[in-house]
Amino acid sequence: MSLVSVPFVDSTNDIVLHGIAAVVLIVSVCAAAIAFWKLHELPISKAHASEHRQLGLITVLTWVGFVWHWVWVLAIIIAFLDVEQAIIRLRDIWHGGAKPPQYTLDESQGDKLC
Repeated sequence: MSLVSVPFVDSTNDIVLHGIAAVVLIVSVCAAAIAFWKLHELPISKAHASEHRQLGLITVLTWVGFVWHWVWVLAIIIAFLDVEQAIIRLRDIWHGGAKPPQYTLDESQGDKLC
């Protein structure tokens, strides 16, 4: 064997190694594509799981996110953020932690502020 010869060339081992390399390449590309798809569908999965009110909007933003990636980030934010609770928290922070007055219905005195 010389110093410039390549091992496994023109032998059965060469064919087997090329076959293994092809299988590894195909499996790797398929795994990367599936992982990308699962990651990309994350906002829709989260919206379905939490029964989000804006499911249609999140679905459209996710699909548009294939072209414009910043839209996908917006879909992630909408899917994982409970907007109603966020607005209530911001209102409470704005009012210094004080809760707004609660109205109760008292049959003897009518509507009354507690």
